[in-house]
Amino acid sequence: MLQLREGGNSSVLTRREFLRTLGAATAAGWQAGQIQVRAGEGSAEEAAEPIGVGLIGCGGRGSHLGRVLQQLKQQGERVELVAVCDIYRPRLERAAKNFSAKSYPEAHELVRDPDVDAVVVATPDRLHVHHSLAAVQAGKDVYYEKPLTHWQQFEMLKQLVREARRRQLVFQVGTQFLSDSIWHQAAALIKEGALGKPIHAQTGYFRLGDWGERGMPIDDPNAQPGPDLDWEAFLADAPRRPFSVSRFFRWRMYMDYAGGPCTDLYPHVLTPLVKALGVAFPKTVVAIGGKYRYNGEREVPDTFDMLIEYPEGLSVAVLGTIANEWGLETVIRGGEATLTFRGPGLLIQPQKGVKKERREIARQRGASVQEHLRNFLQCVRTREKPYSDLELNYYVQTALIMAMLSFVEGKAAHFDAAAEEIRLS
Repeated sequence: MLQLREGGNSSVLTRREFLRTLGAATAAGWQAGQIQVRAGEGSAEEAAEPIGVGLIGCGGRGSHLGRVLQQLKQQGERVELVAVCDIYRPRLERAAKNFSAKSYPEAHELVRDPDVDAVVVATPDRLHVHHSLAAVQAGKDVYYEKPLTHWQQFEMLKQLVREARRRQLVFQVGTQFLSDSIWHQAAALIKEGALGKPIHAQTGYFRLGDWGERGMPIDDPNAQPGPDLDWEAFLADAPRRPFSVSRFFRWRMYMDYAGGPCTDLYPHVLTPLVKALGVAFPKTVVAIGGKYRYNGEREVPDTFDMLIEYPEGLSVAVLGTIANEWGLETVIRGGEATLTFRGPGLLIQPQKGVKKERREIARQRGASVQEHLRNFLQCVRTREKPYSDLELNYYVQTALIMAMLSFVEGKAAHFDAAAEEIRLS
């Protein structure tokens, strides 16, 4: 239970009642400190009550996250998957049976369920922001698969950030690499000046095969829109297209719903790097790429390279392809030393003539989806900031959107931080 103090009067709320109160509270009230949370009081009782989770999107990724939640419950985590939602009825019915959960065909119905305290969103990229906005507006904490939005939804991204800020909700993005302690250790080292001023950084994502797009499973090649498949809900704000089995089940191949390596893969490598560097919005982003190996029905590029300039005087290169798996080392180069991420942790190598010691730092904790979800549940209880919070991902997603716009338009993308606007030239 949580004890709240407002104007000298005390009342006792369960965690679930507290979260509902939080969702309904106005921004002014919370920011002015009119309502104060006294952390730690009644913590044993509060911890005993399970966090009710609703899952929106029951495809491969959503089902995996549901199974991880079940594993956490078996390990003693106080969590219960109470509701599932999907616009494709066969998937919905399968998930409801597998997880012994209530089923909802519409996300707005699930987020209104009083047993749902937090929502996991694992839908196609185009739908992420719609479902997360519904959850946020209902006052629910959110675990949200990357990317934050489709690359054409910058205005909706800003709306989501405003809404979540106003309600002070816990928001974890599913870039689980950030559950690895080395990124947080690196951030502390850079902040204390271990490298001098960061000047240049590189990272990448390389794999062989288009199985992540063309290989997405087609549940039913004869599927048709109707009561069991809500095609209009799938399209959301995308261009209106005739129904296509491939578009519905293999949506990562199409620019209307995805963006290829930039938005599907690069959140995993860029988010930890931005966390370590401690930067915010970019200044300028340029990108090139194309379908250099895989073609056919595929629309999204298979190779994508982007360069980001930050106003602090720092360049970041994010390179990658799914046509070759030979990787690229993640490196941060500073004016005094170089930081590399390798093997068991971190290596700091001073530049010639700099009186600094060579240092090897072991990682304290590895990365996993389980640890990432555990961290989210912990923050739902404590109201602390999770590993991969919304503000960090706002910075990252802005850079990714700028890269996609640069690629599509063949121009440089510039960010006006004061106006929070992207401009092309």
